[in-house]
Amino acid sequence: MTEGERAEPTEDEAIELTENGITARYYETESERVLAFARDGRTAAVAQNVEGYAMLKVRPTADGDEIERYYGFDMALDHAGELLGVAPNDLPVPEAASDMGM
Repeated sequence: MTEGERAEPTEDEAIELTENGITARYYETESERVLAFARDGRTAAVAQNVEGYAMLKVRPTADGDEIERYYGFDMALDHAGELLGVAPNDLPVPEAASDMGM
């Protein structure tokens, strides 16, 4: 790893953050950055390619089928919040995921 690069967590090393009764898990696969949310049995996920330049995909689960695509992180979080039945500002976002979106 060169200076300025950061090590991204794999699925086994996911960063978890729980606030407002919502758990967020952020991790990377070989092809995607994934921010998955869970609340009271409901789930939602936001995914982007690992290069970080593609639109964000909102899914009902981390490995589910894409529901919608967004350029902006705020819009993707709004949709994820809708799927969980919460305001988007209530969603915890780990620091490593805060730069998702175009």
